[in-house]
Amino acid sequence: MATAVGPGGPVEAFRLGNGLRVLLAPRPGASTVSVWVWYRVGSKNEWPGATGASHWVEHMMFNGSPRFPKGVIDRAVMDVGGQLNAFTDVDFTAYLTTVPAEHAMVPIRIEADRMTRARMTEAEVERERSIVLSERDGNENWPEFRADEELYELAFRHHPYRWDPLGFRSDIERMDARRLADYYRRFYGPRNATLVVVGRFEPRRLAREVRRRFGGLPATGERPGVGSVEPPQRGERSATLTGPGTTPFLMAGYRTPGIRDPQTPALLLLDTLLGGETRLFSGSGWGRGGEHPSARLYRSLVEPGLAVRASSEWRPREHPGLFVLHVQAASGVTLSRVEEVLAEEMRRVAAEGPTPRELAEIREKIRASARLAYEGPTRTAFRLGYFAQLGDPGFESRLLRGLLRTPARAIRDAAARLFRPDSRVVVRYLPTPEAPRAR
Repeated sequence: MATAVGPGGPVEAFRLGNGLRVLLAPRPGASTVSVWVWYRVGSKNEWPGATGASHWVEHMMFNGSPRFPKGVIDRAVMDVGGQLNAFTDVDFTAYLTTVPAEHAMVPIRIEADRMTRARMTEAEVERERSIVLSERDGNENWPEFRADEELYELAFRHHPYRWDPLGFRSDIERMDARRLADYYRRFYGPRNATLVVVGRFEPRRLAREVRRRFGGLPATGERPGVGSVEPPQRGERSATLTGPGTTPFLMAGYRTPGIRDPQTPALLLLDTLLGGETRLFSGSGWGRGGEHPSARLYRSLVEPGLAVRASSEWRPREHPGLFVLHVQAASGVTLSRVEEVLAEEMRRVAAEGPTPRELAEIREKIRASARLAYEGPTRTAFRLGYFAQLGDPGFESRLLRGLLRTPARAIRDAAARLFRPDSRVVVRYLPTPEAPRAR
């Protein structure tokens, strides 16, 4: 067992004979224990005809296993005052449970049982189909979801980032229990998983329990790769959508490298400059940002009354992804006017970069966010697991150092490489008038 001191404190790491990677982070002052299992499989590992499989397996993992039949998993956690959840991303899937420290063995037993023995019966898969389709229906009611999905389908013609983790409706309708079970058996198992436990526990005792519960599991879980490489884009791609809404909006995407690329710190700083979010150092790093009056896009579009919302978003991915700008016009303002101002802001940042004051403020925001990033067992477990999927244990520390040392000229140069008109993908959403109500 190797022990290292990470950003949030000591972390003990070891690997079981069946391939399971284990990270234990004892925090004696905590009152809870947070248990996460990360699988290195997400929607990017699917294929046409099987899109949405990772998300569907996420649902099925709560539908029972031999020792925890249907409904027992939720009750077992809630009966001890705990919380549980899961999410499916393009690059991975994660399952999380946080409980009072004295009940740490509850999620350990649950995760060990469903890692290789989750129920995938025809009846349960069929029942879950309506739930997955309902989730898809709910998202389709949001114009932003429709535009986001269109944006990625335009940007990626070959790479599986082109589909949303929910999957295509046609694939959800055709998926059967046998194919879903085959997908689960192929990719889910100790060889493709990382167990992270953070909180108040005695490390040696917990390590023994982990070995006892997980050590006997078969060495299953293929580590999937992605064979498709997206070719360079040659010229702008665009689409226009219509539907219910109040004011028009646009999403513009620009191709970015993967997270391990040397440009990553500069692009993260550019995202903070434009949108205000300190992505990866703001809690979970997930979700679209809120309003940031000091951010460039807010000052150039929202403050003068041209837009009701203006944000940027770059979630670094394992493979090249998209840097996305999202602007919703104010009432009475045309999208063409919004695009003129947005283009000017892109030109300015690509020519000048941030001012010394802006860069100092961004760095201070990142320092403050980094200090809070490991607050509590749940956040700590998220970060340990997330960065464990991306590389070696020192990756996060190197990334933070890069963010604090990257000069203004590197941000300027990154913007100049990024915001090229011939590599832009843009989706415009135009609200349609509501039909008059019958009297």
